[in-house]
Amino acid sequence: MTEYSGLTAGLDIGDKMSEICLLDEQGEVIERKRIASTAQSLTKYFSQFDAIRIALESGFHSPWMSRLLEDLGHQAVVANSRRVALIAKNGKKSDKVDAELLARLARSDLVLLSPIQHRSEEHQKEIAVVRARDALVRSRTLMVNHVRGVVKSSGQRLPSTSTSRFHKLEDQLPDALRPALSPLMSSIKEVNERIAELDKEIESLCAKYSACEIFRSIPGVGPVTALFFLLCIEDPHRFKRNRNVGAYLGMTPRKHQSGDDDPELRITRMGNTYLRRLLVNAAHYVLGPFGPDSELRRFGLKLAARGRKRAKKKASVAVARKLAVLMNALWKTGELFEAFPSKQRGSCNSLEQGIDSSAGARDGRDISKGVASAHPAPDRQAIALVER
Repeated sequence: MTEYSGLTAGLDIGDKMSEICLLDEQGEVIERKRIASTAQSLTKYFSQFDAIRIALESGFHSPWMSRLLEDLGHQAVVANSRRVALIAKNGKKSDKVDAELLARLARSDLVLLSPIQHRSEEHQKEIAVVRARDALVRSRTLMVNHVRGVVKSSGQRLPSTSTSRFHKLEDQLPDALRPALSPLMSSIKEVNERIAELDKEIESLCAKYSACEIFRSIPGVGPVTALFFLLCIEDPHRFKRNRNVGAYLGMTPRKHQSGDDDPELRITRMGNTYLRRLLVNAAHYVLGPFGPDSELRRFGLKLAARGRKRAKKKASVAVARKLAVLMNALWKTGELFEAFPSKQRGSCNSLEQGIDSSAGARDGRDISKGVASAHPAPDRQAIALVER
């Protein structure tokens, strides 16, 4: 294990310039310096020290900066910027003050920084592929909605079709609106082609990881959801209990208890927003008309039947949380999804408790028993439409 010197540094990262505050073993400020937020400047400054502890806030630059500092032999501690209220709510906030507060917090107790662990560089590049696809899908949705809205405002209506085939309706555009909307139709067609290319890339990335096949045995989980879940979590054993995944993704209720007052609050919505959205979309498939019968589906439908619209939304979130718990559990065991697990292996109650073991079936066959399952494999085409 590397022995770190008594020096502690706080690094307040800016887009162009970053502020450094260096403390000695007694906590006295021995240097303040402002350097450019570049790899060359960081290497030049921190290479003059032996192993020291450096605290920096999470942000756009923190992934590559933390990797660079660790390569130089230092201990890079990335603080969760949402949890360090001492900095965010400081009435005299400035770059110099923030850098010093980071250094003092890192010197006293790392728990105060709620440190996070960035993903590996390889996984970060693969996540960029999924993120690029999401950006294209959102852009396509915006253009499709704009075209439909403009046509409706003229008193006409375009027929229903999938977004991947929407550009084929160009011939049905009103003549008066054709000069304005035809370029959008061409853009939608081109975006569809780029999305198809990224879909192939995502499929090839899924083939690299055996866990993706495990995830895709679950109804509603397609290649995008499976790959993004794997890349975001990275290691299923980082959670001592599988149900902690729900809290990590912000799908558990907030807590604001004081004395006898313990109100029921909304979910925290912390963690990765896009992954949470993918899981909720998968939950909609599980609860929808095409979702195959399973204990998970019955659990969600039971919750949805308790009330009206809000109950259905709560049921979707609850099923999404259980999906995350289930995926992490199956990842640990290496087993495939089973719609109705035997009593020896757990039931829907085991989902409540974290699902530490589960048997599985894929493509409509129970592998452990060698006989055909009564529950068909999930519809991959329908799942792909959900992810789009």
